[in-house]
Amino acid sequence: MSACASIPPLPAPVITVNACLVVTRCQLPAAAPRTNGAMLLALERAEAAWATCAAKVDAVVDCQEDADVQAEKP
Repeated sequence: MSACASIPPLPAPVITVNACLVVTRCQLPAAAPRTNGAMLLALERAEAAWATCAAKVDAVVDCQEDADVQAEKP
């Protein structure tokens, strides 16, 4: 009888987590400019750091909004 035969166990299901990135603190580079040129460089580095941070935050917001839209679908 086929009911008496041993059947190998099914493989464990693969769990996939579909989550957004974790938001991390923004970090600005330390600066102690002593000349106008150094001040300009410090400003440019700070602006670049803020842009990088804003891009990360925007990516998380986009992910969360997409997840909300997917959750609303039947």
